[in-house]
Amino acid sequence: MQESNFMEYMSQEGYDKLVAELRQLESVELPQVRDAIAEARDKGDLSENFEYHAAKREQGRLLSRIRFMQRVLENARVLDTSHLSTDSVGLLSRVEMTNETTGSRMTYTIVSPHEANLREGKISIKSPIAQALLNKKAGDTVVVRVPAGMVKLRIESVSLSA
Repeated sequence: MQESNFMEYMSQEGYDKLVAELRQLESVELPQVRDAIAEARDKGDLSENFEYHAAKREQGRLLSRIRFMQRVLENARVLDTSHLSTDSVGLLSRVEMTNETTGSRMTYTIVSPHEANLREGKISIKSPIAQALLNKKAGDTVVVRVPAGMVKLRIESVSLSA
């Protein structure tokens, strides 16, 4: 089964983080796991060697993660922020909004799924909130279904992430 190629747009920062993580996996973690496999193999009977089987499972997990990241990076396109608009919400937009029910204010930056990190205020473009905000402008109000129910958000401002 052939996998379709998809283009994944992301920020330079997100791309650089993925490259750094891939290098870490390939140059540090994978060699450590290979050493652990060799060490466990030297202990003799592999059929009851827990360390060997655990290391082999970890090697499989790492190789799978490496292949996934290589595919993402092959299809990644770094967005040139100089061509992005602040007229409406899109990828890499920093959106300040108010929850009209609670009055609380929040700011999110809309990023590729690989860059999403709620602690940093970065939400995936595929998330329900980001989907509702796409192509909207400051002053617009959107209603979004979130796990806690429906929420009504008023867009206060749209800018580019720094």
